[in-house]
Amino acid sequence: MAKGMKKRLSEQQEFEIMKLVLDKFLWLGFVLMAFGMYKMFTDTVAAGLAWIVTGAIILILFMVLIVKEYEIVK
Repeated sequence: MAKGMKKRLSEQQEFEIMKLVLDKFLWLGFVLMAFGMYKMFTDTVAAGLAWIVTGAIILILFMVLIVKEYEIVK
């Protein structure tokens, strides 16, 4: 393959890569929210709430990426 040429992926390959990447966002958001619940019980409510909000923002970002990708494929 020449230096400037890029390999094109099939739709199935793109979908599999997207699943792998977005799955990490989902796990990260869930772990942050679970850590926030732990902090609420062991520390202050405000500290736990900050972690829960951070996890929620990541999950919202996850949702936006999925909708954006769905609209492009559609």
